[in-house]
Amino acid sequence: MTLPEHRQSIDAIDKKIVELLNERTRHVLGIGSIKMRQGQEIYAPHRERAVLQKICKLNKGPITDEGLRAIYREVMSSALSLEKSLTIAYLGPEATFTHEAAIKRFGSSLRYSPQRTIADVFHEVSKLRADYGVVPVENSTEGVVTHTLDMFVDSELKIVAQVVLRISHCLASRAARLEDIVRLHVHPQTLAQCRGWIQRQMPRVELCETTSNARSAELAAKDRTAAALCGELAAVTYKLPVLERDVQDNAANATRFLVLGRQGPPPSQTDRTSLMFSIRDEAGALHTALAPFRRHRINMTKIESRPSKRKAWEYFFFVDCDGHAESGKLAKAIELLGVHCSFVKVLGSYPNGD
Repeated sequence: MTLPEHRQSIDAIDKKIVELLNERTRHVLGIGSIKMRQGQEIYAPHRERAVLQKICKLNKGPITDEGLRAIYREVMSSALSLEKSLTIAYLGPEATFTHEAAIKRFGSSLRYSPQRTIADVFHEVSKLRADYGVVPVENSTEGVVTHTLDMFVDSELKIVAQVVLRISHCLASRAARLEDIVRLHVHPQTLAQCRGWIQRQMPRVELCETTSNARSAELAAKDRTAAALCGELAAVTYKLPVLERDVQDNAANATRFLVLGRQGPPPSQTDRTSLMFSIRDEAGALHTALAPFRRHRINMTKIESRPSKRKAWEYFFFVDCDGHAESGKLAKAIELLGVHCSFVKVLGSYPNGD
């Protein structure tokens, strides 16, 4: 085919794509109308995951599965925004990794509301000022975000989905060379994840601690002798050139984020459940409490302990495990867990994977 013929074919295909996208959106709006009449949540993470899995199975290339998912993410985000004016609260400021995770989950068509603290995110969703919230819960290098776990003790919010984001730090600056950089603005957790690279590449630079990666980029943008360690979204937001990419010490560095809502999704084919419990102060209590998981062959993927802050030497245990709390073997295991524990709370069951 000639160049004009290729372009003519693309124009014809684009016409069909636009017609089909609008037809798809009309069906989505119809479903949304039915859900609203029945008092159901508009956002359905289990259905969203099923759609993304299905389109990847249909994909024969040359578009990659990742590229196709990104396209459909925005298609679904646009439809969501037409169904209902959704607001997503997240741990801010703008251009943080939590902001990036929220966009990865919900797309760019919704309204985003940055919050100063994790507690503020919980508060906005609880007070109905936001429909969903996004908070970090654990990093593969630095471990759990304890404040997020602590917030679940008194909150009635549910975990409705999760986002796993690969954390890639970059060095961004208006300086032309590394040798021209005098000050490096960096968040403490970012410093912990990039310390080896800094010691090798910038051993004499002055380290200036900041409250977020976005704040690091904001400060570096005002000073040609300064740089920031931040994500690329922050560098783009503050118009900072990227001098080096992937400066984190661990190439597999990733952070898991939780999506908070008021109503959890129904069981799907593959779910994860997060729960917390407190045991009686007696010998072997933890072993006895966990016995139902072994008895019903439940795969526990994580367990963390946190001081209850209500009584000295009393602890809450946070568990992630496979399955949905309302069905199958896990429902039976949770029922037995309640027999041996002084307190049990299901934090949410949600689609496993990302």
